[in-house]
Amino acid sequence: MYKVIRNTKYDYIGQSYSSSYPNLHKYPATMLPQIGIDILKELNISKGRLLDPYCGSGSSFSSGLECGIKEMYGCDINPLAVLLSKVKFTKISPGKLLETRKAFRKSLYDFIKNERNIEALSRPQITNIDFWFSKEVIKNLTVMKYFIDKITNENIRNFFLIPFSETVREVSYTRNNEFKLFRMKSEELLNFNPDVIGVYFKKFDNTFSSYKNFYLPKLKDTTKVEIKYDKFNSADKHFDVVLTSPPYGDSRTTVAYGQFSALSNEWLGIDYARKIDSMLMGGQKLKENIKKGVIADFVSQIDSVDKKRALEVSAFYNDLGSSIKEVAGSIFKGGKAIYVVGNRTVKNVQLLTDQFIAEKFEENGFKHLITYERALSNKSMPRKNSPTNEKGKTLNTMLSEYIVICEKVLN
Repeated sequence: MYKVIRNTKYDYIGQSYSSSYPNLHKYPATMLPQIGIDILKELNISKGRLLDPYCGSGSSFSSGLECGIKEMYGCDINPLAVLLSKVKFTKISPGKLLETRKAFRKSLYDFIKNERNIEALSRPQITNIDFWFSKEVIKNLTVMKYFIDKITNENIRNFFLIPFSETVREVSYTRNNEFKLFRMKSEELLNFNPDVIGVYFKKFDNTFSSYKNFYLPKLKDTTKVEIKYDKFNSADKHFDVVLTSPPYGDSRTTVAYGQFSALSNEWLGIDYARKIDSMLMGGQKLKENIKKGVIADFVSQIDSVDKKRALEVSAFYNDLGSSIKEVAGSIFKGGKAIYVVGNRTVKNVQLLTDQFIAEKFEENGFKHLITYERALSNKSMPRKNSPTNEKGKTLNTMLSEYIVICEKVLN
């Protein structure tokens, strides 16, 4: 077993993501920037090229900026995540944003004065749109998206899409306290009549304030943050440090990134929005279980009670192992890999993902330095799940998180 030390320094009891950096947009299971900041400082990393191969909403880049790193790269295959990260770490003139807001608002209100203008717009292609939105909400969102699309500056247009995405979720019939897509109860729908345009501009103003006061001042002319919609390819560049928090399991049963983003992505024009969960790690099933390595015995235990779930778990670890191999090949000798991960439980079997990550890096030219265990008290994830799928039987999910640190020793 690879060495694990309980480190209370990284618990951050009472702190949240916004204790250091405010969220421009809600996103599931975001890594605390505080973790990255403190671990980079502990390792004396303040320069070089940083990679986050599963960047999500960009916590690693927040950490890197705070520590003085000026060149950072990231990938994600969720278009909403890429949009969030790009907006946070792209320099945009506040004056231009406010000028565009004023023109946008005027155009919007002038347009909706005439009902025939709205009727002339094409109905958006949203799955089960009438199930998730009222007719009035659909009209207002359609007009809003029409005028956002007319903004010619890509960076400004992307900025306007952030509060639009937040608005989509808030004015829909989804339960807003859930990451998965669940519709409100029928009795709640009777009194649900959101002011779509009012919601949008309130969210715009909040987004603008957070961006102007917290993110923009940290973006210097020498700062380069490049984010791609793609799986990471080691042929692109080489890096001095990888700081990331990969998925803890397949999206369908662990953190529902695809479901959370589905409505927003569809309104943003992503035609495969409902397929994203199947594109993420573990989304495609294997025909046989993992047979070797630290995770194999755990998979075998699951297989003894549920062969289907064992294959799903194997698919996730197969994808994670392949990704680690790709990432490992992109790091300079002497470079560090820092993975922040939780150990999920499936069928009452705890899966030691931290040990799997250390093992895979050691198989690819690295030496495991240390793993810190921290109390998980501040991450937006389900607090309980039903690992047996039996009604009424629930268990606590992850209570700890692990910071796995490895160093490349071989080319």
